[in-house]
Amino acid sequence: MRPAEFLQFLHTAEKLKCNTRHSWTSTGRHETVAGHAWRLSLMALLLGEELPGVDMDRVLRMALVHDLGEAVTGDVPSFEKTAEDEAEERQAAAVLFARLPEPQRGELAGLIAEFEAQSTPEAKACRALDKLEAVIQHNEAPLDSWLELEYDLQRSYGLEEAAPFPFLRDLRALALRDTEEKIKTKDGA
Repeated sequence: MRPAEFLQFLHTAEKLKCNTRHSWTSTGRHETVAGHAWRLSLMALLLGEELPGVDMDRVLRMALVHDLGEAVTGDVPSFEKTAEDEAEERQAAAVLFARLPEPQRGELAGLIAEFEAQSTPEAKACRALDKLEAVIQHNEAPLDSWLELEYDLQRSYGLEEAAPFPFLRDLRALALRDTEEKIKTKDGA
């Protein structure tokens, strides 16, 4: 790998620190794509013992790169994302990865393809963690930052994906409890 190509790759990837997501942090500022990817990666790192039969090193690598295309496209909330948005993000990731030499180029492209295909236990675990991280973040955000549709979305988002993994299913149940408690504060209960 040439240093100039690596530096250019890093300059583009840095935009993940700048590009915000729909969600807010507990201190009332927009969450960044990089912040989401960081905590998702931390979750993957820490949960190795909790997901037997899942290669958590692979999940961690997938978590680190799953949103790299958003360095170019920015984030589109899941409830607004279209097939066209997904294709644009895939293309942006491919252009970004093209700056890297093999074997990194192929590895990163393969991780993205695996994540999107949802054909392996690792991809399924990463998707479940991705959705769980978003739910947890919304629960941590000020309630006045929620859109009306998020009251129902918070109750269902990621339930199906977490179900095959007992620890993640239990974690999702705790997040749902937190969601219900948070919503009660709006209702004055």
